[in-house]
This record gives sequence, structure tokens and C-alpha cells, in this order.
Amino acid sequence: MKKLYFFLLISVSAFAQIDRVEPPFWWNNMTHNDLQIMFYGKNIAQNEVTVSNGIVIKGVQKTENPNYVFVTIDTENSPAQDLVFTFKNGKKSFTHKYSLKSRKENSRFRKGFDSSDVIYLIMSDRFANGNPNNDNNDKLTEKANRNNKDGRHGGDIEGIIKNLDYIQSLGATAIWPTPLCEDNDERGSYHTYGQSDVYKIDARFGTNEDYVRLSAELHQRGMKNIMDYVTNHWGYKHWMMNDLPTYDWLHQFPGYGQTNYKMTTQFDPNASAIDTKNCMDGWFVKSMPDLNQNNPLVLNYLIQNAIWWIEYADLDGFRVDTYSYADKNGIANWTKAITDEYPNFNIVGEAWLYNHAQIAYWQKDSKVAAIQSYNSHLPSVMDFMLQGIISGGVFNENKANWNEGVIKLYDSFTNDFLYPDVYNILLFAENHDTNRLNEVYKNDFKKYQMAMTLIATVRGIPQIYYGSEIGMAGDKGKGDGDIRRDFPGGWNGDTNNAFTKAGRTEEQNKFFDFTAKLFNWRKNKTVIHNGKTTHYIPENNVYVYFRYNETESVMVVINNNEEKQTLKTNRFLENIKNHQSGKDIFTETTFDLKNDITIEGKSVLVFELK
Repeated sequence: MKKLYFFLLISVSAFAQIDRVEPPFWWNNMTHNDLQIMFYGKNIAQNEVTVSNGIVIKGVQKTENPNYVFVTIDTENSPAQDLVFTFKNGKKSFTHKYSLKSRKENSRFRKGFDSSDVIYLIMSDRFANGNPNNDNNDKLTEKANRNNKDGRHGGDIEGIIKNLDYIQSLGATAIWPTPLCEDNDERGSYHTYGQSDVYKIDARFGTNEDYVRLSAELHQRGMKNIMDYVTNHWGYKHWMMNDLPTYDWLHQFPGYGQTNYKMTTQFDPNASAIDTKNCMDGWFVKSMPDLNQNNPLVLNYLIQNAIWWIEYADLDGFRVDTYSYADKNGIANWTKAITDEYPNFNIVGEAWLYNHAQIAYWQKDSKVAAIQSYNSHLPSVMDFMLQGIISGGVFNENKANWNEGVIKLYDSFTNDFLYPDVYNILLFAENHDTNRLNEVYKNDFKKYQMAMTLIATVRGIPQIYYGSEIGMAGDKGKGDGDIRRDFPGGWNGDTNNAFTKAGRTEEQNKFFDFTAKLFNWRKNKTVIHNGKTTHYIPENNVYVYFRYNETESVMVVINNNEEKQTLKTNRFLENIKNHQSGKDIFTETTFDLKNDITIEGKSVLVFELK
């Protein structure tokens, strides 16, 4: 995307400059008709503003900083066209051309990701270096250094595009790359959660056009693109930080103030006001200034930025970082504005809590939150309870008792009544912030099978983390860089290319083949996508549950005992009903359901009932 700089020479001695215009362009036929355009330039607020073609200016807002002016225009019923803004100060004036583009047909009703999808989470800098020429950029501070586990390694958008066939072959139907917008921090910028320009893809990842091409390539394969969006904070190198539009654009104490990370203060009826304020208003870390979503200018800026990316890059969803740290009412208004514009769009928020009610609080139309007359409008939440049980080592608990073993899984799912939409919950065993699954279970393939089968067959939307499907491990105790290792084969010169069957080791192929079989099977199983669930209290550390609808039934058996177990099938007759046999999806072995079922220790069976 070209930067929109425009100069008009008024006389030999007088000219004016607009340094930035955000959003840089817009579209016609949007539900969001009141478009607030931010113009930034030296003393630009000294000018009177008009616009061409009969467009109505509904408001001009100036702030204490004369270098900003926010102009709101009414775009309702406007055709796609180029508008001309005129800025006049006495006899001096200059103009700026602004484009309203034609909106894509049916853009408003785009379908977001849902429970039929499997999401592949990519650490963008660590997946694949498709274009080594963009590893460094003269205008960006941090340079690539693969020897530094906490530095930039050169993964980019081109690397993702070149390996979409690999991702698709795994059974994934959507990707979630970690943020791709510019992050110009001096170090640690590879994760890109401290952004310095939210309208521009980081040049070390590629260009805005590359990101649009990524969506196009995905859509050609019937796959979806989910953007990792950050509403809570920017990076301290964001271009506004040296010249804020308003003092209260950020939460100031003055300047830096640390969050207490106690998200429970957002709904705790006994919380003190100071603790609540410090959670919401405090900065996540010192290098990430906290945005004030209760400032109408900030909130509208974030709403329009999000809509701009959806429309421009043809997105299919957002994963919102640190959702529950943002201003509670501001983030709800942001979410509602996005879903009002795109009613079928999906947004999953990160509310990193280990309590069912506290997670359910953040889902749209939560009855828990309704007690406090609050609605986040957030369609999807992340099931940190399930993740915590898996990463806590449940499959290492060989002997069951009242609160150990797979009873933890059973007990977790008994709380599903708390969620307004239990099918729209993100399921995961790990992500880019947690210990690696294969680290927790020391690359025990059987335990990997158990965890992945669980994620693939219970209610919700499975998310898998890049590299685990080939056995990649990583210890968070050694730092985030260790759980975000380079995918083997993603860089020229890598001796192990795990993107191809021939390039993978025997062990890597074992992990990959199982994962691909499981998730490719899931693709076409509506009974798993939206079927009902019945589960049975575990016995002898064996968990049995059924997913079923009017036409299909699937029986899942997870034996967490080290020893072989035999199950009496008459216990499950209410779900087996008239089915005579079950065929295991992994071995294709058929079991007679009139007889006992024997299952090996530390293993799974997934029966399609016949």
C-alpha cells in the first residue's frame, strides 16, 4: 500500500503537508456510514475543512494538539468516487484526494470461522522464510539473527503462502498467524504484539499487498484467514507516541503504570476501585502503552481500523489479544460495532482465566455477565480450562481417584451450561504463550494422540499450534523463544525439511500422519461440528463420550490407564441404541457393540457407529 502523501504548491513561499491520513481510504455501501478521518500534519487544525461532491461533513473535532484534526463525513448512499478535501487558512489552502472504493459484493455477510473449522496457529516469524530479501529493512531497527532465540528469524507472509498446501494437507481449514502489522521495537519485535503502525504490515513480513494475496490464496483453497488483533495496547515505538492526539489517548499515571493482571477485578463485586482501575488502565508491560478505549476518538479509531482490515484484506475472523484487559465497556462497544457491520463474522477473545464462569462471562449474551447488566458481544472465547487440564499433565495421571485423571476432563465439561454458545469456543492444548504439548508429555506419542483426539472430537473449534504435528517441543521455562522455535525446513539450508513427507524423519511422519488423518476425518463430520454430547462418568481412568445428531453417532473412548481396559457396552445403551457395530477411524477395525470393548493402555478409540 502506498502512503497517501499529497502536496499542493500554493505559492512560491507557502505550502502545506499532510503526513498521515487514517483510514487511508474507505468504501461505499458500508453500514458504518459516519466515517471519521484523521488528518495529521504540522498545525493542520488551523485550517477550515470542506469536501467536494455534496458530501456532508457531520463534524470537525480538534484536540489540544494542533497537528490533528478528525473530520466526520456521511457516506450513506454515496457512490464509489474520489473526494477532494480542501484545507483553508485565510488566503492559503491545499487539497487532499480521498477515495471511496467499491465494496465487494456481499462483503457484509461474509462467513467467519466456526466449529466446522480447524485453526492452525502460526508464529509468523518462526514458520518459514519465503523471501530472504525482506529479512531486514533500513527503516526498521531490529535485524534478523537466527542465533538469538529471542530475535527476529525471518519468517514471513511469503513463507506461509508457499506452505499452504502443507497446512491444508494436515486438515486445517483456517490459519491464525500472530500479528503481522509493523513493530519497530529495538528487540523482541518478532512477536509483533507491540505495534508501531496498525495500518501497515511489517516490511520484514512483506507488504500490505502480500497480506491481501495471502487471503486470496487461502480462499482459493476454501480456507480462512484470521487476524491476530490487539485492542488493548500499542508498542511504545508507535508513530503517535511522540505526538499524541490527546493526553488521554493513553491511560496515564502520568506515563507508565503497571497492570496488576488481576482480570477478576472486572467482575468481582467486592473489588476495590483502585484495583479495578489498575487492571484495566495499567500497561501490560512498560513497552506497551495502554490504549484508552473510553476516549471516543480512540474507540472509533480502533473500530475503523478493524473494519478497514476486514474489508481490505478480506478477512474471516479476529483473534483478539488480551481482550479482558481492555476497558470493559469500550471493548464491548468495539466488538458490537464490528459484528454489526459483519453479522456472520467471528471474533474470539483471549480471556486467560482458569475458571469456567469467569471465561463464560466474556462470551456474548452470557447469563453470568447479565447479572451485572453486562454484555461483551464477543462471539467466541478460549477454553483455557481445558488447556490448563491438558498442559497440567492430565494424561500423566495414570491412576484415577476423586479428582485426578480423566475425571478432570469430565468435570470440566459439566460446566458447559455456563456458556451461551458452547459450539463457538476455541479449543486448544497449547499456544504461543504456553508450554509445548510435546514438552509436557516428553514426546510420548500415545499421550499426544489422546490430547489431539480430545481436541478434535469435543464441542467447539480446535486450534493446533504449528510444529506439534511433527513432534516439536519447547520449554517455556527457558523463555518464550524456546516454545517458538523455527519450523524445520522453513529456511534455506535447513537439513531437515519437515514440510515434505520425504524430508521428515520417521518420528515426524508418525506424528504428522496421525494428525492429518484425525483432522481430515473431522472436516466432513457435521456430527462433530454441531452434534450433541453425552458423556459418562469415567471408570478406571477411562473417559467415554458420544457425539450424535439425527443421522450419525460417534463414540470416543480415552483410556488414561497404563493397563488395557475392558468396557461393558450395556452401560452405554442409551447412546448405542440399535447400532450393531462401530468402526474405529484410525485402524478401520470393526467392533461388535454387543460384546465388551477392549482398549489398550494410554490409547484412544473413535468409533463411527453403524
